[in-house]
Amino acid sequence: MDATDTSSVILLPKQLRYEHFVRRVAATGEVWGLYRDGWAIGKTDDGALVFPLWPSSELARQCAVLEWEGYEPHAFALQELLDELLPQLENDGVLPGITYTPDEYGLTPTHDQLRADLEGRLRRHGEPASSDRSE
Repeated sequence: MDATDTSSVILLPKQLRYEHFVRRVAATGEVWGLYRDGWAIGKTDDGALVFPLWPSSELARQCAVLEWEGYEPHAFALQELLDELLPQLENDGVLPGITYTPDEYGLTPTHDQLRADLEGRLRRHGEPASSDRSE
């Protein structure tokens, strides 16, 4: 993903950024968060905790500002998201936050919705979570 792709994704409405996330994460098998002595956590306007996720290091890096200054993009496997992180987030009452931008919160689907969309994409397109790792 180059700078032009990144800037065009940032300009998309939340729902289209979410769809881009599902497509890209299913294709690459990688999910990105921000990390510095622990994972970056956000909040919704009503105070619910959110674990922000991005489909690329470039998009995550652009959000390492303000309260997340000094955080670095860190990748983990899509399978880890599905098998470990989503169940843990659900148990902890933390929502997934998909493709935040420097100026806007990301979409916060339910844990089940995110799982269903990712697994559905993998099934429909036969894209194993460990396939293409290119940017």
